Amino acid sequence: MESKKDFDINVHIRWMIRRDMAEVLEIEQNSFEFPWSEEDFIRCLRQRNCIGMVAEYDERVVGFMIYELHKNQLHVLNFAVRPDARRRGVGVQMVNKLVGKLSQQRRNRIVLEIRETNLAAQLFFRNLDFRAVSVLRDYYDDTVEDAYVMQYRYKSDSASTSEEPVNRIARLAG
Repeated sequence: MESKKDFDINVHIRWMIRRDMAEVLEIEQNSFEFPWSEEDFIRCLRQRNCIGMVAEYDERVVGFMIYELHKNQLHVLNFAVRPDARRRGVGVQMVNKLVGKLSQQRRNRIVLEIRETNLAAQLFFRNLDFRAVSVLRDYYDDTVEDAYVMQYRYKSDSASTSEEPVNRIARLAG
């Protein structure tokens, strides 16, 4: 991975496969104080409605997301980018991939929970038009921390395309 962090990288987003697990676990360990174990990933991914995706760059996994399909929404359970690939558009591309799966007729929102202490994630998702909709008190098993429930709603008007989050980030960065 290049040491320059002042340019975005274009990633290939694909389904997670068993071979990706070592890199996914490394990203998980380097991203969270209370990381998921390999068993947590496997238990989740064995469920019929649970999907794992990875972002690949230069034949390496640089990000991943785990989400559940529900009748009206996509629920993001886990999402992380390699520390040396952060702030380079990887997370934005993964979120845009999810936004592209929304429609007015079926799944029309994305929801996720973020630790109250994870300000970087709160700001990242807020900049992509996610809004805090509620607080879950004492949500986590490992701490007494609260979780903020954040939600993105599908926008059907022609002014908002699935590219909008990227354009918004470009405006904020520019």
